[in-house]
Amino acid sequence: MRMALVVSTYHRFITDRLEAGARAALVEAGVGDDGIDTAHVPGAFELAQAATVLAASDRYAAVVCLGCLIRGETPHFDVIAQAAANGIMQAGQLTGVPVTFGVLTTNTADEAMARAVEGPANKGREAAMAALEMARLYGRLADEPPPAAS
Repeated sequence: MRMALVVSTYHRFITDRLEAGARAALVEAGVGDDGIDTAHVPGAFELAQAATVLAASDRYAAVVCLGCLIRGETPHFDVIAQAAANGIMQAGQLTGVPVTFGVLTTNTADEAMARAVEGPANKGREAAMAALEMARLYGRLADEPPPAAS
């Protein structure tokens, strides 16, 4: 199983930790390190664009999007958070490949750090585990015969 990580480089002090958590979860679940590809993008807004291209490539069982938005003084946070969430959802819907949302939307850097710690509380880890679960579900659904007509 090949997996793709799309990681925002904005707030890299957080997203590097999310990426490490996601990668660790995938390796622990049996996805070899050579089965994980990473694409870096400038910010959360660009996550969905890269995720769509990767998912449409037919090379990956799932795509994990990782980013961090920290609320500021302007509505920019809300606009980008909404665009990122919608775009990531659409990437999965358009391609038929699971695309998961590992984008932190926090009020402060301290809140973001608390969600990017090592171990099970790492939100990158959670997004990777969700991607694995969805990839396995999609695989089972593709293998099941269609229901008989009534």
